[in-house]
Amino acid sequence: MGVSKEQVESSLTAKLSPSHLEVVDVSAGCGAKFTVEIVSEQFEGKRLLERHRMVNAALAEELKEIHALSITKAVTPSQWEQQQASEKTQAAA
Repeated sequence: MGVSKEQVESSLTAKLSPSHLEVVDVSAGCGAKFTVEIVSEQFEGKRLLERHRMVNAALAEELKEIHALSITKAVTPSQWEQQQASEKTQAAA
């Protein structure tokens, strides 16, 4: 049947304690494709590739049934705040 959005959220929350997490099922509900935006303190001092590996490791069981996982953002809380402030500044301009 596939993996549910809630399963992905639960695993990432349990293993990476994100301060922000957005999981979107882009497979029309069949649980085969997801996009993930995640903000975690555990990413501090890690390069992007290492962060993606951490997300993949957290979803090891789910990835056995997921066909595609797109990690759109894997950032630290301070990077997230900077991005949000930048987006607000651009929106106001």
